[in-house]
Amino acid sequence: MAQATSQRAPAACRVNADRLWHRLMALARCGATAGGGVDRQALSVEEIESWHVMIGWAGAAGLEPATDAAGNLFIALPGLDREAPPVLAGSHLDSQPGGGRFDGVYGVLAALEVLTLLAEQGVRPPMDIVCVAWMNEEGSRFAPGMMGSEAFAGVRTLEAVRAARDADGIPVAEALDALHAAFPSLRRRPLGFPLKAYVEAHIEQGPMLEAEGRVIGVVTGIQGKKTFDVVIDGERGHAGTLAMAGRRDALAAFARIAAALYSEVGGHDDAVKFTIGRLQVEPNAPSVVPERVTLRIDLRHPDNEVLDLLGQRLVALCGMHAAPCKATATRLVDAPSNGFDPALQVAIAAAAEQLGEPHMPILSAAGHDARHVAALCPSAMIFIPCRGGVSHAEHEWAEPAHVAAGADVLLRVLLPYAAREEGV
Repeated sequence: MAQATSQRAPAACRVNADRLWHRLMALARCGATAGGGVDRQALSVEEIESWHVMIGWAGAAGLEPATDAAGNLFIALPGLDREAPPVLAGSHLDSQPGGGRFDGVYGVLAALEVLTLLAEQGVRPPMDIVCVAWMNEEGSRFAPGMMGSEAFAGVRTLEAVRAARDADGIPVAEALDALHAAFPSLRRRPLGFPLKAYVEAHIEQGPMLEAEGRVIGVVTGIQGKKTFDVVIDGERGHAGTLAMAGRRDALAAFARIAAALYSEVGGHDDAVKFTIGRLQVEPNAPSVVPERVTLRIDLRHPDNEVLDLLGQRLVALCGMHAAPCKATATRLVDAPSNGFDPALQVAIAAAAEQLGEPHMPILSAAGHDARHVAALCPSAMIFIPCRGGVSHAEHEWAEPAHVAAGADVLLRVLLPYAAREEGV
């Protein structure tokens, strides 16, 4: 690293857009799919590969990598006071099974690019500025998602995180230990260390910015979310001999429950988002009356009172329409809507103005790790458009110019923390 100084990087500087784009495309090779997307699920071999790449880039820039007991990855630009609460910026590296090249990883690489640029200019901030990649944001392999940020924020115990299993019965504990074994010399940071601030850049995962012709979204908050596992227990029977009137058909009960849920919960108002995203039928044989159906429900709404009301109604409807079977609803996630720090929102909008990038306030319809970090320190998010609003798909796309613009906004929001005189 060049000779350290506490001075601020020049206000007119820009990120290296070519390097940022190259790194996005390079990490897309870790878990690349035939359709041009990414399958890099949490704590997988593919994610471990991405860690090797990230740590290599960090080392070349003179940055310091570390991890913690929950498998979060931290890459620090060392500050003058190593004990002071650091500033964090980042997102996640894991993807959906058929995900895209930008979801999550963009925020991590934008943060790494900012740190790399500051290191190249010899900046040594008053406190550490840290790029973070949170473990298992997606929840596609291990449920629920956001395990790393939840463990960091104390929302979920490390023991509960380690006990979760994937569809093959592999516990997080085993996969997490394998991750740590792959990096035996990596320094461990304590879970939940104090933070100065947190900023997360991300693709919007929706169509609003593109539709409005805006490049930067100043995220005001994240809508609330509840997820449920519902198990419907009936009784197995022979499809050819058991009379219809005598059946305890779990799939028939599911059909009644699903119709009621889509009508009364999904149809409550225009703001509600209701999804049955996973369904398992047992024994799943063509000549056997199903004895058990397990479903996963995703329920979201920006109004916490409405969200709570709909959650209660959901549980009641499952019970009302299950007979002669039995339905048990277990709540997995209960995350209320949250707002982001007003001063950081102002800083994001001001940075966009300085860069001449059109911007707008926007509520995040998708969940992000910033939801949990916002309870620990001033936090905010920066959105950039994605083509057609498409995400969690192989054809997810962000324009190179927008990728660079979001990183430049992030740089300007973080610059005050890199100077001796702090503040946003």
